[in-house]
Amino acid sequence: MISQAHKELAQWALKYALEKGCSDASVKIYAETESSFEYRDTQLDKLEQSAGNGLTIRLYVDGKYASFSTNRLEKKELEKFIAGGIETTRFLAKDEFRKLPDSSRLYKGDGKGLDLYDKNIDNISVDEKLALIKSNVNEVYRTDDRLISVSSDYSDGTENVYLVASNGFEGETETTWFSLSAETSMKGEGDARPESYWYDSAVNWDKLQKQGIGKTAYERTLRKFGQEKIESGVFPMIVDNLSVGRLLSPVISAMYGSAIQQKSSFLIDKLGQPIISDKITIIDDPHIRNARGARWFDDEGVATRKADIVRNGVLNMYFIDTYYGGKLNMELTVQSPSILTLHLGSRNFDQILTSIDKGIWVTGFNGGNSNATTGDFSFGIEGFLIENGKAVKPINEMNITGNLLTLWQQVIEVGNDPRTGSNWRIPCVLFDKVNFSGK
Repeated sequence: MISQAHKELAQWALKYALEKGCSDASVKIYAETESSFEYRDTQLDKLEQSAGNGLTIRLYVDGKYASFSTNRLEKKELEKFIAGGIETTRFLAKDEFRKLPDSSRLYKGDGKGLDLYDKNIDNISVDEKLALIKSNVNEVYRTDDRLISVSSDYSDGTENVYLVASNGFEGETETTWFSLSAETSMKGEGDARPESYWYDSAVNWDKLQKQGIGKTAYERTLRKFGQEKIESGVFPMIVDNLSVGRLLSPVISAMYGSAIQQKSSFLIDKLGQPIISDKITIIDDPHIRNARGARWFDDEGVATRKADIVRNGVLNMYFIDTYYGGKLNMELTVQSPSILTLHLGSRNFDQILTSIDKGIWVTGFNGGNSNATTGDFSFGIEGFLIENGKAVKPINEMNITGNLLTLWQQVIEVGNDPRTGSNWRIPCVLFDKVNFSGK
């Protein structure tokens, strides 16, 4: 929690900056902690704990703008820091679009109701955390002679932010997070060394999955035995909920105001137009309780709201902050998405899999790239050949190629199985007619 003394310090810093010549300013004070532990085979391999705080001030001086950060939070130090920052800002070029958001767009609530902070975080002992990762390793350690190594990683942290600005905004956020993962590697055929992982994360300790992580990582590694290329071809492709974000990420990135303004987006001038399959509705849903990514306001203090980013394939909005709104002469929306969700289908992954006569199940992407301007892509993939509704052969060292918008226009079905531990709650997705390059 940000102390009252630090809140008063932020308010003083804002007032001091205005007195020294700023037309506007905003001040953010933050405090954060993090701990991380890794157990590898029979030994503790890593133990890290850290805590820190700091202040970031954004200065608007004579039509010029700059941002400065420090972790020295004494008034005398800050007086020199802020005065020096103002003088430095005066040397910069003017930028008429650098300004604070209009007060009508700001969040004005009390910041409560999202339940993002687990007060029990300070009561979880180091011994409990170590026992947790050791237990996950022991789920599979020495159960298979082919195992090379088994590791488990636990981490948690807190982030507390207080933001105050000269346009009248004042807001505070408190969040906690917990994460548990495991990774296994094994001796495969010849020089092959298959490996895989599994993880879970949550805002609350009680909701974190604590068993089965190591076993799932082992099972995911085991199924990679015998991976090989298959013949090139055009197949239906189902991408599971752990991997499909790799295909959605460049589409979302193309919606940012910075990409639009810099002409590095394949979605320029696409507002109000169908861009992908009408089976796809993408929603930014920022007010889900106990959820990673939930928030009442963005980094500018602009109030977040539930919004259809894409409705039945039609692009409804870009992510436009105050700066790029001015440069593009577009209405301000929000800096970035909070929690991405899709309208869900009626079937889960297993049910969709059984309906595929012949296709490819993609479980991961290995390298590759996409062109931010055109949407053309080439990604390395691994996964399984599907025949008669069953995964029959593990595959790797294959590529998929095409255009992202064309790919997303070829969606056959959206699943109903998103992972809720992430702020991208994306289910499995089935695509049609995907180009695979193999033998």
